[in-house]
Amino acid sequence: MTARASRRSGDGRIELLLEILDQAFDRRGWHGTTLRGALRGLTATEALWRPAPGRHNIWELTVHAAYWKYTVRRRLGGSPTGSFARKPSNWPAVSETPDPAAWKLDIRLLEGEHGLLRDAVRTLPPAQLAALSPQGVWTMAEEIHGVAAHDLYHTGQIQLIKKLMR
Repeated sequence: MTARASRRSGDGRIELLLEILDQAFDRRGWHGTTLRGALRGLTATEALWRPAPGRHNIWELTVHAAYWKYTVRRRLGGSPTGSFARKPSNWPAVSETPDPAAWKLDIRLLEGEHGLLRDAVRTLPPAQLAALSPQGVWTMAEEIHGVAAHDLYHTGQIQLIKKLMR
């Protein structure tokens, strides 16, 4: 069995959502660079560079993306509130000085949260796709699709920051 086939859930809608998540994160997609691809090769120093005072840097965008993967997974029923590995919520604090080991750990955190989100989506009962998330605003399918769009949005920001930096 291929790696791609082993990711399949059996339901076409779930499979499509998994493909959308993966194309935004680390699989080939028509749009170009993925979130994981945008981070490839960046040093801790580069990840901390700010385009202007008060603006987010790449490192902050990375842990922010990890947080939202965690949040959607939690909304799908995959983890308790308050269990994200970093604090504070939404925009977790990052080092102010370059720390290559900490940067690698935060990239691994992002990758790990993506994997856990994929597992939650893959095992989601298809009937739940139309159910409203706990906030009662978006359906589960919209939450999943939205977190993929969130990855792409921040990928664009990261690519722009990299251009400005150089």
